[in-house]
Amino acid sequence: MKKDIHPENYRLVAFKDMSNEEVFLTKSTADTKETLEVDGVEYPLVKLEISRTSHPFYTGKAKFLDTAGRIDKFKSKYDKFKKKKPVAAQDSKEDKS
Repeated sequence: MKKDIHPENYRLVAFKDMSNEEVFLTKSTADTKETLEVDGVEYPLVKLEISRTSHPFYTGKAKFLDTAGRIDKFKSKYDKFKKKKPVAAQDSKEDKS
């Protein structure tokens, strides 16, 4: 194993799954500015959108997650690129029938 390439600043960090409010502690070097108190001890906090407690593979349940309206944001952003049917082409089809 190469020397001096692994971080030295491991510490206990609280990871919080924001979809179900589950919190677990593990060692990490992740940088964070937020903290969370767990059992009277304050830990650095890392927020997760999905973890083992909410992931469909581990839970066996499909769950729809749309955090911060991402789908609606995407649709509104790309609506301007939709191809619209010409009005004249629709009118001519109606006249023939």
